Amino acid sequence: MARTLRRVVIRLLLTLASAAPVSAQSHARPTTQALGQAPIQTASAASAFPAGADTSQIASDALTWLPSLIRINTTNPPGNELVAAKYVAGILDKEGIHSEIFESAPGRGFLVARLSSSALPDPSKALLLIAHLDVVGVEKSKWSVDPFGAVMQDGYLYGRGALDDKGMLAANLAVFIQLKRSAARLNRDVIFLAEGDEENGGAQGIQFAVDKHWDKIAAGFAINENGRVIVKDGKPVYIGIQTDEKVAINVDVIATGTAGHASAPRKDNPVTHLAAAMARIGAFEAPVQFNSVTRAFFEGLAPTQDEDTRKWLQALGTPDRGEHAARIISDENPAWNAMLRDTATPTMLQAGVRQNVVPSEARGVVNVRLLPGNQLEPVLAKLRQLVNDPAVRFEVEPGGGEAAPSSSQAGDLYRTIAQVAAQKFPGAPVLPYMSTGFSDSWELRMRSVQAYGFVPFPLTEEDWARVHGDNERIPVDSFRKGVDVLYAIVSNFAVAK
Repeated sequence: MARTLRRVVIRLLLTLASAAPVSAQSHARPTTQALGQAPIQTASAASAFPAGADTSQIASDALTWLPSLIRINTTNPPGNELVAAKYVAGILDKEGIHSEIFESAPGRGFLVARLSSSALPDPSKALLLIAHLDVVGVEKSKWSVDPFGAVMQDGYLYGRGALDDKGMLAANLAVFIQLKRSAARLNRDVIFLAEGDEENGGAQGIQFAVDKHWDKIAAGFAINENGRVIVKDGKPVYIGIQTDEKVAINVDVIATGTAGHASAPRKDNPVTHLAAAMARIGAFEAPVQFNSVTRAFFEGLAPTQDEDTRKWLQALGTPDRGEHAARIISDENPAWNAMLRDTATPTMLQAGVRQNVVPSEARGVVNVRLLPGNQLEPVLAKLRQLVNDPAVRFEVEPGGGEAAPSSSQAGDLYRTIAQVAAQKFPGAPVLPYMSTGFSDSWELRMRSVQAYGFVPFPLTEEDWARVHGDNERIPVDSFRKGVDVLYAIVSNFAVAK
Protein backbone atom coordinates (compact mmCIF):
# COMPACT_ATOMS: atom_id res chain seq x y z
CA MET A 1 0.00 0.00 0.00
CA ALA A 2 2.78 2.42 0.94
CA ARG A 3 4.63 1.78 -2.30
CA THR A 4 1.42 2.24 -4.34
CA LEU A 5 0.68 5.54 -2.55
CA ARG A 6 4.26 6.65 -3.18
CA ARG A 7 3.88 5.98 -6.92
CA VAL A 8 0.64 7.97 -7.05
CA VAL A 9 2.26 10.91 -5.25
CA ILE A 10 5.28 10.78 -7.58
CA ARG A 11 3.05 10.88 -10.64
CA LEU A 12 1.08 13.81 -9.26
CA LEU A 13 4.28 15.68 -8.55
CA LEU A 14 5.59 14.96 -12.01
CA THR A 15 2.53 16.46 -13.63
CA LEU A 16 2.94 19.66 -11.60
CA ALA A 17 6.68 20.15 -11.41
CA SER A 18 9.53 17.70 -11.35
CA ALA A 19 12.23 17.98 -8.73
CA ALA A 20 14.65 17.76 -11.63
CA PRO A 21 12.92 19.47 -14.55
CA VAL A 22 14.09 18.60 -18.01
CA SER A 23 13.20 20.02 -21.38
CA ALA A 24 10.26 18.43 -23.17
CA GLN A 25 12.38 17.82 -26.24
CA SER A 26 15.07 15.82 -24.45
CA HIS A 27 12.51 13.72 -22.57
CA ALA A 28 10.06 12.98 -25.35
CA ARG A 29 9.14 9.29 -25.48
CA PRO A 30 9.93 7.64 -28.79
CA THR A 31 6.99 7.08 -31.07
CA THR A 32 6.19 3.61 -32.33
CA GLN A 33 8.60 2.78 -35.13
CA ALA A 34 8.11 0.47 -38.05
CA LEU A 35 10.71 -2.18 -38.65
CA GLY A 36 13.68 -0.53 -40.30
CA GLN A 37 13.35 2.92 -38.71
CA ALA A 38 15.55 2.48 -35.63
CA PRO A 39 18.55 4.76 -35.24
CA ILE A 40 21.62 2.54 -35.71
CA GLN A 41 24.93 4.26 -35.07
CA THR A 42 28.07 3.39 -37.03
CA ALA A 43 31.70 4.25 -36.48
CA SER A 44 31.77 6.72 -39.37
CA ALA A 45 29.12 8.84 -37.63
CA ALA A 46 31.32 9.20 -34.55
CA SER A 47 34.13 11.13 -36.23
CA ALA A 48 33.25 14.33 -34.37
CA PHE A 49 34.31 12.76 -31.07
CA PRO A 50 37.93 13.02 -29.94
CA ALA A 51 39.89 9.89 -29.16
CA GLY A 52 39.92 10.69 -25.41
CA ALA A 53 42.47 10.76 -22.64
CA ASP A 54 44.93 8.09 -21.52
CA THR A 55 43.05 6.01 -18.92
CA SER A 56 45.69 3.34 -18.35
CA GLN A 57 46.68 4.61 -14.88
CA ILE A 58 43.15 5.05 -13.56
CA ALA A 59 42.18 1.63 -14.93
CA SER A 60 45.14 0.11 -13.07
CA ASP A 61 44.02 1.89 -9.91
CA ALA A 62 40.49 0.56 -10.40
CA LEU A 63 41.89 -2.96 -10.72
CA THR A 64 43.09 -2.64 -7.14
CA TRP A 65 39.73 -1.31 -5.93
CA LEU A 66 37.57 -3.95 -7.61
CA PRO A 67 39.17 -6.99 -5.89
CA SER A 68 38.85 -5.23 -2.54
CA LEU A 69 35.17 -4.57 -3.21
CA ILE A 70 34.61 -8.23 -4.15
CA ARG A 71 36.25 -9.35 -0.89
CA ILE A 72 33.71 -7.31 1.09
CA ASN A 73 30.82 -9.75 1.30
CA THR A 74 27.66 -7.77 0.56
CA THR A 75 25.38 -10.73 -0.13
CA ASN A 76 21.77 -9.57 0.03
CA PRO A 77 20.18 -10.45 2.35
CA PRO A 78 21.46 -9.11 4.67
CA GLY A 79 23.37 -6.66 2.42
CA ASN A 80 25.93 -5.06 4.73
CA GLU A 81 26.54 -2.46 2.02
CA LEU A 82 27.81 0.28 4.30
CA VAL A 83 31.09 -1.57 4.85
CA ALA A 84 31.72 -1.33 1.11
CA ALA A 85 30.43 2.25 1.04
CA LYS A 86 32.95 3.24 3.70
CA TYR A 87 35.72 1.62 1.67
CA VAL A 88 34.70 3.73 -1.35
CA ALA A 89 34.50 6.83 0.87
CA GLY A 90 38.13 6.25 1.89
CA ILE A 91 39.22 6.14 -1.76
CA LEU A 92 37.35 9.35 -2.54
CA ASP A 93 38.75 11.06 0.55
CA LYS A 94 42.34 10.34 -0.59
CA GLU A 95 41.47 12.03 -3.88
CA GLY A 96 40.15 15.10 -2.09
CA ILE A 97 36.52 14.35 -2.95
CA HIS A 98 33.87 14.80 -0.28
CA SER A 99 31.23 12.07 -0.04
CA GLU A 100 28.19 11.42 2.14
CA ILE A 101 26.78 8.15 3.44
CA PHE A 102 23.10 7.81 4.31
CA GLU A 103 21.93 4.88 6.40
CA SER A 104 18.52 3.42 5.53
CA ALA A 105 18.73 0.60 8.10
CA PRO A 106 21.53 -0.76 10.28
CA GLY A 107 24.38 -1.53 7.89
CA ARG A 108 22.33 -0.52 4.84
CA GLY A 109 22.18 2.61 2.71
CA PHE A 110 24.06 4.49 0.01
CA LEU A 111 27.04 6.75 -0.71
CA VAL A 112 26.88 9.84 -2.89
CA ALA A 113 29.53 12.28 -4.10
CA ARG A 114 29.38 15.19 -6.51
CA LEU A 115 31.69 17.07 -8.85
CA SER A 116 30.07 20.46 -9.33
CA SER A 117 30.16 22.47 -12.53
CA SER A 118 29.05 25.72 -10.92
CA ALA A 119 28.00 27.25 -7.62
CA LEU A 120 24.31 26.76 -8.43
CA PRO A 121 23.44 23.16 -9.35
CA ASP A 122 21.11 22.49 -12.27
CA PRO A 123 19.53 19.07 -11.67
CA SER A 124 18.00 18.99 -15.14
CA LYS A 125 21.50 18.80 -16.67
CA ALA A 126 23.30 16.67 -14.06
CA LEU A 127 24.68 13.23 -14.93
CA LEU A 128 24.27 10.41 -12.39
CA LEU A 129 26.69 7.46 -12.46
CA ILE A 130 24.93 4.69 -10.54
CA ALA A 131 25.90 1.17 -9.47
CA HIS A 132 24.85 -1.08 -6.63
CA LEU A 133 26.98 -2.46 -3.82
CA ASP A 134 25.00 -5.60 -2.96
CA VAL A 135 25.30 -8.99 -4.64
CA VAL A 136 23.27 -12.19 -4.81
CA GLY A 137 24.19 -15.28 -2.81
CA VAL A 138 26.40 -18.14 -3.92
CA GLU A 139 26.56 -21.91 -3.75
CA LYS A 140 30.18 -21.95 -2.65
CA SER A 141 30.66 -25.65 -3.38
CA LYS A 142 29.82 -25.04 -7.04
CA TRP A 143 32.61 -22.49 -7.54
CA SER A 144 36.12 -23.46 -8.65
CA VAL A 145 37.54 -20.57 -6.57
CA ASP A 146 36.54 -18.67 -3.44
CA PRO A 147 33.61 -16.50 -4.62
CA PHE A 148 34.72 -13.71 -2.29
CA GLY A 149 38.45 -14.23 -2.81
CA ALA A 150 38.81 -12.01 -5.91
CA VAL A 151 41.03 -14.60 -7.59
CA MET A 152 43.01 -13.56 -10.69
CA GLN A 153 43.29 -16.52 -13.05
CA ASP A 154 44.07 -16.81 -16.77
CA GLY A 155 43.32 -13.17 -17.46
CA TYR A 156 40.06 -13.12 -15.51
CA LEU A 157 39.09 -11.68 -12.14
CA TYR A 158 36.71 -14.12 -10.44
CA GLY A 159 34.25 -13.21 -7.73
CA ARG A 160 30.64 -12.57 -6.89
CA GLY A 161 29.84 -9.11 -8.15
CA ALA A 162 32.68 -8.95 -10.68
CA LEU A 163 30.03 -8.15 -13.30
CA ASP A 164 26.92 -7.57 -11.21
CA ASP A 165 27.59 -4.87 -10.22
CA LYS A 166 30.92 -4.12 -8.56
CA GLY A 167 32.73 -4.04 -11.89
CA MET A 168 30.48 -1.20 -12.99
CA LEU A 169 30.89 0.44 -9.59
CA ALA A 170 34.69 0.39 -9.88
CA ALA A 171 34.53 1.73 -13.45
CA ASN A 172 32.20 4.56 -12.36
CA LEU A 173 34.55 5.36 -9.51
CA ALA A 174 37.53 5.41 -11.88
CA VAL A 175 35.81 7.80 -14.30
CA PHE A 176 34.64 10.05 -11.48
CA ILE A 177 38.13 10.28 -9.97
CA GLN A 178 39.77 10.80 -13.37
CA LEU A 179 37.55 13.83 -13.92
CA LYS A 180 38.83 15.22 -10.61
CA ARG A 181 42.48 14.38 -11.30
CA SER A 182 42.37 16.00 -14.72
CA ALA A 183 40.74 19.17 -13.34
CA ALA A 184 38.12 18.83 -16.06
CA ARG A 185 35.99 21.90 -16.70
CA LEU A 186 32.52 20.43 -16.39
CA ASN A 187 29.47 21.73 -18.21
CA ARG A 188 27.14 19.86 -15.82
CA ASP A 189 27.38 18.28 -12.37
CA VAL A 190 28.50 14.65 -12.28
CA ILE A 191 27.12 12.63 -9.37
CA PHE A 192 28.52 9.31 -8.18
CA LEU A 193 26.01 7.00 -6.46
CA ALA A 194 26.85 3.66 -4.84
CA GLU A 195 23.64 2.21 -3.45
CA GLY A 196 22.35 -1.04 -2.03
CA ASP A 197 19.45 -3.48 -1.95
CA GLU A 198 19.13 -3.69 -5.74
CA GLU A 199 19.05 -7.48 -5.55
CA ASN A 200 16.11 -7.53 -3.13
CA GLY A 201 13.66 -4.91 -4.32
CA GLY A 202 15.46 -1.65 -3.49
CA ALA A 203 13.52 -0.53 -0.41
CA GLN A 204 16.76 0.03 1.52
CA GLY A 205 18.61 1.35 -1.52
CA ILE A 206 17.32 3.32 -4.50
CA GLN A 207 13.80 3.75 -3.08
CA PHE A 208 15.28 5.20 0.11
CA ALA A 209 17.57 7.47 -1.90
CA VAL A 210 14.77 8.70 -4.15
CA ASP A 211 12.14 9.10 -1.43
CA LYS A 212 14.28 10.61 1.34
CA HIS A 213 17.29 12.21 -0.35
CA TRP A 214 16.28 13.12 -3.89
CA ASP A 215 18.00 16.48 -3.56
CA LYS A 216 21.33 14.65 -3.28
CA ILE A 217 20.94 12.63 -6.48
CA ALA A 218 18.50 14.64 -8.64
CA ALA A 219 19.66 14.44 -12.24
CA GLY A 220 18.37 14.71 -15.75
CA PHE A 221 20.53 11.85 -17.05
CA ALA A 222 21.95 8.58 -15.71
CA ILE A 223 24.16 5.67 -16.73
CA ASN A 224 23.42 2.39 -14.96
CA GLU A 225 23.92 -1.35 -15.42
CA ASN A 226 22.39 -3.44 -18.22
CA GLY A 227 23.08 -2.81 -21.85
CA ARG A 228 25.74 -4.85 -23.60
CA VAL A 229 28.92 -4.87 -25.65
CA ILE A 230 28.79 -8.40 -27.05
CA VAL A 231 31.91 -9.93 -28.60
CA LYS A 232 32.47 -13.24 -30.34
CA ASP A 233 35.83 -14.69 -31.35
CA GLY A 234 37.45 -11.49 -30.10
CA LYS A 235 35.38 -9.20 -32.35
CA PRO A 236 32.53 -6.90 -31.30
CA VAL A 237 29.16 -8.14 -32.56
CA TYR A 238 26.79 -5.44 -31.35
CA ILE A 239 26.37 -2.74 -28.72
CA GLY A 240 23.04 -2.59 -26.87
CA ILE A 241 21.98 0.56 -25.01
CA GLN A 242 19.23 -0.25 -22.53
CA THR A 243 16.34 2.20 -22.83
CA ASP A 244 13.64 -0.01 -21.33
CA GLU A 245 13.17 -3.09 -19.17
CA LYS A 246 10.58 -5.73 -18.41
CA VAL A 247 8.40 -5.50 -15.32
CA ALA A 248 8.97 -8.08 -12.56
CA ILE A 249 6.13 -9.47 -10.43
CA ASN A 250 6.23 -12.51 -8.12
CA VAL A 251 3.19 -14.75 -7.84
CA ASP A 252 2.69 -17.38 -5.13
CA VAL A 253 1.18 -20.68 -6.27
CA ILE A 254 -0.49 -22.44 -3.34
CA ALA A 255 -1.91 -25.96 -3.28
CA THR A 256 -3.99 -27.20 -0.33
CA GLY A 257 -5.14 -30.64 0.72
CA THR A 258 -5.54 -32.97 3.69
CA ALA A 259 -2.61 -33.58 6.02
CA GLY A 260 -1.94 -37.16 7.02
CA HIS A 261 0.41 -40.09 7.24
CA ALA A 262 2.45 -40.80 4.13
CA SER A 263 1.71 -44.51 4.49
CA ALA A 264 -1.88 -43.83 3.40
CA PRO A 265 -1.57 -41.68 0.24
CA ARG A 266 -4.47 -39.45 -0.79
CA LYS A 267 -5.45 -38.00 -4.13
CA ASP A 268 -5.60 -34.48 -2.66
CA ASN A 269 -1.89 -34.47 -1.73
CA PRO A 270 -0.93 -30.78 -2.21
CA VAL A 271 2.65 -31.71 -3.15
CA THR A 272 1.52 -33.59 -6.25
CA HIS A 273 -1.01 -30.90 -7.14
CA LEU A 274 1.64 -28.19 -6.84
CA ALA A 275 4.16 -30.21 -8.85
CA ALA A 276 1.65 -30.72 -11.67
CA ALA A 277 0.71 -27.03 -11.60
CA MET A 278 4.32 -25.85 -11.77
CA ALA A 279 5.05 -28.23 -14.65
CA ARG A 280 2.18 -26.72 -16.63
CA ILE A 281 3.30 -23.18 -15.79
CA GLY A 282 6.84 -24.04 -16.84
CA ALA A 283 5.52 -25.00 -20.28
CA PHE A 284 3.58 -21.74 -20.66
CA GLU A 285 4.48 -19.65 -23.70
CA ALA A 286 2.90 -16.25 -24.24
CA PRO A 287 2.38 -14.90 -27.76
CA VAL A 288 5.11 -12.88 -29.44
CA GLN A 289 4.82 -9.10 -29.13
CA PHE A 290 7.07 -6.37 -30.48
CA ASN A 291 7.58 -2.80 -29.36
CA SER A 292 9.71 -0.07 -30.93
CA VAL A 293 12.79 -1.10 -28.94
CA THR A 294 12.64 -4.84 -29.67
CA ARG A 295 11.80 -4.29 -33.33
CA ALA A 296 14.86 -2.08 -33.73
CA PHE A 297 17.02 -4.50 -31.75
CA PHE A 298 16.18 -7.62 -33.73
CA GLU A 299 16.41 -5.84 -37.06
CA GLY A 300 19.85 -4.46 -36.20
CA LEU A 301 20.94 -7.80 -34.74
CA ALA A 302 20.13 -9.83 -37.86
CA PRO A 303 23.10 -8.74 -40.03
CA THR A 304 25.53 -9.66 -37.24
CA GLN A 305 24.51 -13.34 -37.16
CA ASP A 306 25.32 -16.39 -39.28
CA GLU A 307 23.27 -16.97 -42.43
CA ASP A 308 20.70 -19.32 -40.91
CA THR A 309 20.06 -17.25 -37.78
CA ARG A 310 19.95 -14.07 -39.84
CA LYS A 311 17.26 -15.60 -42.06
CA TRP A 312 15.00 -16.37 -39.11
CA LEU A 313 15.63 -13.02 -37.39
CA GLN A 314 14.60 -11.25 -40.57
CA ALA A 315 11.46 -13.39 -40.72
CA LEU A 316 10.29 -12.32 -37.27
CA GLY A 317 7.02 -10.45 -37.51
CA THR A 318 6.23 -11.60 -41.04
CA PRO A 319 2.71 -13.00 -41.50
CA ASP A 320 3.73 -16.26 -43.16
CA ARG A 321 6.87 -17.29 -41.28
CA GLY A 322 6.87 -15.13 -38.15
CA GLU A 323 5.50 -17.75 -35.76
CA HIS A 324 7.91 -20.44 -36.92
CA ALA A 325 10.82 -17.97 -36.84
CA ALA A 326 9.98 -17.00 -33.26
CA ARG A 327 10.11 -20.67 -32.19
CA ILE A 328 13.55 -21.15 -33.74
CA ILE A 329 14.95 -17.90 -32.34
CA SER A 330 13.51 -18.63 -28.89
CA ASP A 331 15.15 -22.06 -28.82
CA GLU A 332 18.48 -20.63 -29.92
CA ASN A 333 18.79 -17.96 -27.22
CA PRO A 334 16.77 -17.81 -23.96
CA ALA A 335 17.34 -14.04 -23.67
CA TRP A 336 15.90 -13.47 -27.16
CA ASN A 337 12.89 -15.57 -26.20
CA ALA A 338 12.32 -13.42 -23.11
CA MET A 339 12.55 -10.23 -25.18
CA LEU A 340 9.80 -11.48 -27.49
CA ARG A 341 7.07 -12.21 -24.95
CA ASP A 342 5.78 -12.13 -21.39
CA THR A 343 7.27 -14.96 -19.33
CA ALA A 344 6.32 -16.91 -16.20
CA THR A 345 9.17 -18.86 -14.61
CA PRO A 346 8.79 -21.24 -11.63
CA THR A 347 11.61 -20.41 -9.20
CA MET A 348 10.82 -21.80 -5.75
CA LEU A 349 9.09 -24.80 -4.11
CA GLN A 350 8.34 -25.35 -0.45
CA ALA A 351 6.43 -28.19 1.20
CA GLY A 352 6.51 -30.69 4.03
CA VAL A 353 7.83 -30.97 7.57
CA ARG A 354 8.87 -34.66 7.66
CA GLN A 355 9.52 -37.44 5.17
CA ASN A 356 6.53 -39.45 6.40
CA VAL A 357 3.98 -36.61 6.68
CA VAL A 358 1.71 -35.38 3.90
CA PRO A 359 1.46 -31.61 4.43
CA SER A 360 -1.78 -29.65 4.21
CA GLU A 361 -0.17 -27.02 2.01
CA ALA A 362 2.55 -26.74 -0.65
CA ARG A 363 3.77 -23.43 -2.03
CA GLY A 364 5.73 -22.28 -5.02
CA VAL A 365 6.80 -18.97 -6.56
CA VAL A 366 6.50 -17.95 -10.18
CA ASN A 367 8.50 -14.96 -11.37
CA VAL A 368 6.50 -13.13 -14.04
CA ARG A 369 8.22 -10.69 -16.40
CA LEU A 370 5.89 -8.49 -18.41
CA LEU A 371 6.69 -6.50 -21.51
CA PRO A 372 6.37 -2.77 -20.75
CA GLY A 373 2.73 -1.74 -20.92
CA ASN A 374 1.30 -5.24 -20.50
CA GLN A 375 -0.95 -6.12 -17.57
CA LEU A 376 -0.61 -9.07 -15.19
CA GLU A 377 -4.23 -10.26 -15.18
CA PRO A 378 -4.27 -11.72 -18.73
CA VAL A 379 -1.18 -13.77 -17.89
CA LEU A 380 -2.70 -14.98 -14.62
CA ALA A 381 -5.93 -15.88 -16.40
CA LYS A 382 -3.98 -18.02 -18.84
CA LEU A 383 -2.03 -19.71 -16.03
CA ARG A 384 -5.24 -20.52 -14.14
CA GLN A 385 -6.65 -22.00 -17.33
CA LEU A 386 -3.53 -24.12 -17.86
CA VAL A 387 -3.42 -25.38 -14.28
CA ASN A 388 -7.20 -25.98 -14.14
CA ASP A 389 -7.10 -27.28 -10.57
CA PRO A 390 -9.48 -26.07 -7.81
CA ALA A 391 -6.93 -27.17 -5.22
CA VAL A 392 -4.45 -24.55 -6.51
CA ARG A 393 -4.75 -20.79 -6.11
CA PHE A 394 -2.60 -17.83 -7.13
CA GLU A 395 -1.67 -14.87 -4.92
CA VAL A 396 0.23 -11.85 -6.22
CA GLU A 397 3.03 -10.78 -3.90
CA PRO A 398 3.10 -7.08 -2.92
CA GLY A 399 5.77 -4.76 -4.23
CA GLY A 400 5.61 -5.76 -7.89
CA GLY A 401 6.84 -3.24 -10.39
CA GLU A 402 5.06 -1.29 -13.07
CA ALA A 403 6.24 0.02 -16.41
CA ALA A 404 8.21 3.25 -16.36
CA PRO A 405 8.53 5.56 -19.38
CA SER A 406 11.17 4.50 -21.87
CA SER A 407 14.31 6.58 -22.12
CA SER A 408 14.55 8.47 -25.39
CA GLN A 409 16.52 7.11 -28.32
CA ALA A 410 16.84 10.67 -29.59
CA GLY A 411 18.28 12.30 -26.47
CA ASP A 412 21.73 13.81 -26.04
CA LEU A 413 23.11 11.11 -23.73
CA TYR A 414 21.86 8.25 -25.90
CA ARG A 415 23.48 9.90 -28.90
CA THR A 416 26.77 10.37 -27.04
CA ILE A 417 26.86 6.75 -25.84
CA ALA A 418 26.04 5.52 -29.35
CA GLN A 419 28.66 7.64 -31.10
CA VAL A 420 31.46 6.91 -28.65
CA ALA A 421 30.66 3.18 -28.57
CA ALA A 422 30.65 3.06 -32.37
CA GLN A 423 34.05 4.74 -32.39
CA LYS A 424 35.51 2.45 -29.73
CA PHE A 425 34.05 -0.72 -31.28
CA PRO A 426 34.17 -0.04 -35.03
CA GLY A 427 31.97 -2.15 -37.25
CA ALA A 428 29.52 -3.16 -34.53
CA PRO A 429 25.99 -1.74 -34.81
CA VAL A 430 24.65 0.24 -31.85
CA LEU A 431 21.11 -0.85 -30.99
CA PRO A 432 18.42 0.15 -28.50
CA TYR A 433 17.99 -2.65 -25.98
CA MET A 434 15.21 -3.81 -23.68
CA SER A 435 16.63 -5.77 -20.77
CA THR A 436 14.73 -8.79 -19.48
CA GLY A 437 16.12 -8.11 -16.01
CA PHE A 438 14.93 -5.40 -13.65
CA SER A 439 17.18 -2.55 -12.55
CA ASP A 440 17.13 0.57 -10.39
CA SER A 441 16.73 2.65 -13.53
CA TRP A 442 12.98 2.10 -13.04
CA GLU A 443 12.93 4.46 -10.05
CA LEU A 444 14.90 7.07 -11.97
CA ARG A 445 12.71 6.91 -15.06
CA MET A 446 9.66 7.41 -12.85
CA ARG A 447 11.33 10.73 -11.90
CA SER A 448 11.75 11.70 -15.58
CA VAL A 449 15.47 10.87 -15.59
CA GLN A 450 16.80 9.81 -18.98
CA ALA A 451 18.47 6.65 -17.64
CA TYR A 452 20.44 4.33 -19.90
CA GLY A 453 21.85 0.92 -19.15
CA PHE A 454 25.29 0.53 -20.63
CA VAL A 455 27.93 -1.86 -19.31
CA PRO A 456 31.01 -0.80 -21.32
CA PHE A 457 33.00 -4.03 -20.92
CA PRO A 458 33.28 -6.13 -24.11
CA LEU A 459 31.98 -9.55 -23.04
CA THR A 460 30.89 -12.82 -24.60
CA GLU A 461 27.44 -14.32 -24.12
CA GLU A 462 29.16 -16.96 -21.98
CA ASP A 463 30.58 -14.27 -19.71
CA TRP A 464 27.08 -12.84 -19.20
CA ALA A 465 25.64 -16.31 -18.52
CA ARG A 466 27.72 -16.45 -15.31
CA VAL A 467 25.89 -13.47 -13.77
CA HIS A 468 23.90 -14.76 -10.76
CA GLY A 469 25.48 -18.14 -11.49
CA ASP A 470 28.68 -19.97 -10.64
CA ASN A 471 32.21 -18.69 -11.30
CA GLU A 472 31.18 -15.13 -12.13
CA ARG A 473 34.15 -13.33 -13.63
CA ILE A 474 35.29 -10.38 -15.71
CA PRO A 475 38.18 -10.38 -18.23
CA VAL A 476 40.83 -7.95 -17.00
CA ASP A 477 41.45 -6.57 -20.49
CA SER A 478 37.71 -6.00 -20.91
CA PHE A 479 37.57 -4.10 -17.65
CA ARG A 480 40.40 -1.82 -18.79
CA LYS A 481 38.68 -1.25 -22.12
CA GLY A 482 35.41 -0.51 -20.34
CA VAL A 483 36.98 2.17 -18.18
CA ASP A 484 38.36 3.82 -21.31
CA VAL A 485 34.99 3.67 -23.09
CA LEU A 486 33.04 4.97 -20.10
CA TYR A 487 35.46 7.84 -19.55
CA ALA A 488 35.15 8.85 -23.20
CA ILE A 489 31.35 8.88 -22.89
CA VAL A 490 31.28 10.88 -19.67
CA SER A 491 33.93 13.37 -20.74
CA ASN A 492 32.26 13.97 -24.12
CA PHE A 493 28.91 14.50 -22.39
CA ALA A 494 29.94 16.42 -19.28
CA VAL A 495 33.21 18.25 -20.01
CA ALA A 496 33.13 21.66 -21.66
CA LYS A 497 34.79 21.70 -25.06
